[in-house]
Amino acid sequence: MKKILLIEDNQEVRENTAEILELSNYKVVTAENGKIGVELAKIENPDLIICDVMMPELDGFGVLHVLSKNSATASIPFIFLTAKAEKDDMRKGMKLGADDYLTKPFDDVELLDAVETRLKKNDLIKEEFKKTTEGLDEFISKVRGIKELENLSHNDQRIISVPKKHSIFSQGSYPNFLYFVSSGKIKTSRSDKLGNEFITGLYKEGDFFGYTDLLENSVYTESAVALEDSKICSILKEDFFALLYNNRDVANKFIKLLSDNVIEKEERLLKLAYGSVRKRVAEALLMLQKKYQSTDSKEFTMAISRDDLSGIVGASKETVIRTLTDFKEEGFIQIAGSRITIVNSDKLSKLKH
Repeated sequence: MKKILLIEDNQEVRENTAEILELSNYKVVTAENGKIGVELAKIENPDLIICDVMMPELDGFGVLHVLSKNSATASIPFIFLTAKAEKDDMRKGMKLGADDYLTKPFDDVELLDAVETRLKKNDLIKEEFKKTTEGLDEFISKVRGIKELENLSHNDQRIISVPKKHSIFSQGSYPNFLYFVSSGKIKTSRSDKLGNEFITGLYKEGDFFGYTDLLENSVYTESAVALEDSKICSILKEDFFALLYNNRDVANKFIKLLSDNVIEKEERLLKLAYGSVRKRVAEALLMLQKKYQSTDSKEFTMAISRDDLSGIVGASKETVIRTLTDFKEEGFIQIAGSRITIVNSDKLSKLKH
């Protein structure tokens, strides 16, 4: 049962509002002024606070200000009640961090709708979603219950199968989807005027890709190809923008799902820009191991073409092959055709520093 703290100095309004909430199966704790409300918020740890603006002792703005400075109460959703519909009051409340605003007199439907909406948003913020197709579907299904996002497309299972070496999108084409790797491995790459390829990203199950150009509303600056038979989940461009822009709380949660590989890509590009070829090859091999190894074994084997590896390293295929041969002779790796086995990751790790 969700607990709501109701801070209201008018006894009749306080009792009537509490009754409506209790009849809707909420546990209600009441306070007749702001000072008592602040203390009860610290003791009761409510799921939601409903607070009048104009009160003696400490007004609603003061209550919100005090609670926002305390880490234990700062994240509690907050709804203001006021008898005034002044825009200045509403603006001040929202600037302080209020989540919603109800003008008295209000009916039970308005009250319960505001409470339910705010609690749904707060549950979404707290919940952790797995970076799998099922986790993504669960996230989208839950945010669709929020009013601003109820028009999201009902295409949770827009899954496409992409055979090895087949293209998902091409440099210069226009983006219409955000992509999520359901299974398999994907590379993104960029080609220069001479046709030289530089691999800009590697993605595995649970990774998003293709969103940078969507955000910039420009053509793709890179191409995406499957490194092995893969399954890709696509999210419509319109849904992507709705998740980012229609609701602040959903946007924060969605950005956290997106952000992991942004940081990883930036770190990799910096290392490639400033490292020697030996360091860059070592870094590429260790990055592949970190990204794709599914066990804690010290050895790791991968099948990767020398063209793809040279694209990751940012050096010619011949230079990469020579460096791999050196690593093999030094006992860092073993080579069998296109398969490379890392047998001494510790020594490779020392090379990359």
